[in-house]
Amino acid sequence: MIYTKATVEDIEQLTELRIAYLAEDYGGLKEKDVEMIRRDLPDYFMRNLNKSIFGYVARNDREIIACALLLVIEKPMSPAFITGRTGNVLNVYTKSEYRHNGHARKVMNMLVEDASDMGLSVLELKATEAGYQLYRSLGFRDTTSKYHQMTWSNET
Repeated sequence: MIYTKATVEDIEQLTELRIAYLAEDYGGLKEKDVEMIRRDLPDYFMRNLNKSIFGYVARNDREIIACALLLVIEKPMSPAFITGRTGNVLNVYTKSEYRHNGHARKVMNMLVEDASDMGLSVLELKATEAGYQLYRSLGFRDTTSKYHQMTWSNET
């Protein structure tokens, strides 16, 4: 198994892994959503990979079997993120036949090390029950806040 950063040559596989991750996370996807993601996500990766989004992958020969994405965001500085640079961890995913063999841990270790080297103040993620213990073991902690987490959506 080879563990490395994703490159533009990996965009097709990253796109398919994103679709697989989302299908599992949402309990399925609408075909029109899959078509849109398959059509538009490669362009997003082409424009942003290794600039504002970084992919960490485990390869079995040429096949990517596990991945994690790090979206780097720059914000106005605050005591909560003193450098103003934060990271959002996305799409930590291992193909089902390769799970429980430490691949997610290895790509996450690479991601965390890179985040530290980039001077990111904070890494944030939303953990599923399946991933919770892994993230805790890597130093992630539950957050509490006097603020309510809220979202707005343009979807009806």
